[in-house]
Formats: sequence, C-alpha cells, structure tokens
Amino acid sequence: MFRDILKRESFAPAWRDLVRVFRRLEAQGQIRAGRFVSGFAGEQFAAPEAVDALRAVRRASLRGEVVRISAADPLNLVGIVTPGDRVRPHPRTLLYYKDGLQVDAGHFSKLKS
Repeated sequence: MFRDILKRESFAPAWRDLVRVFRRLEAQGQIRAGRFVSGFAGEQFAAPEAVDALRAVRRASLRGEVVRISAADPLNLVGIVTPGDRVRPHPRTLLYYKDGLQVDAGHFSKLKS
C-alpha cells in the first residue's frame, strides 16, 4: 500500500491516519515498511508474503505471458499508479498485460502468436 493507491478511492481515510495504523502493524511484525515499488515517493507497506512475491517477480525472466483483466477489476490501476490516462472501470472494457506491462488491446492478436 502506498499513497498513490488512495487516489482511486473517493471515501478513503486520510493517508496520515493510515500511516499511523500501518506503523503500529509494522511494530507488531504483521506488515513491513520499505520501498518495494520503484517510482513512487513516500512510505510503502506490504504483507511479508507480498514482499517475497514482488522480489520473485523482479527476478523472474520474461515469458511472454499475457493476462487479461476487466477495467472494473480493482487491479485496474492504469493512470493511477502507472503512466497514462485512467481507464474508466467499465465491466466490458478489457485491459491486457504482457509480462506485467500494459499493452494495447488492439495488439492482442499479435501477442497470441
């Protein structure tokens, strides 16, 4: 979790309030603080298993894997934590990622081969 993710939520608590809670959870050993995702300023917090998963992804070789998600999915962070314009969360709009990077849906047929 980091501050930029809150931009998606209209009724999210203030970041300063969340940081207090996150720091308390870190002191209890339930979560970890650090700089896990590059390109974002400020503190970041994650579950220990999420930190391990992020490190594994960083070390993995590219396999050409294509993943499709709905724009209505909470994982649609385009324009929030990734560059570019936001993609409205419409259930019929699909987002395509190749090796974790967003690609244009029009190029998907080229990615399948």
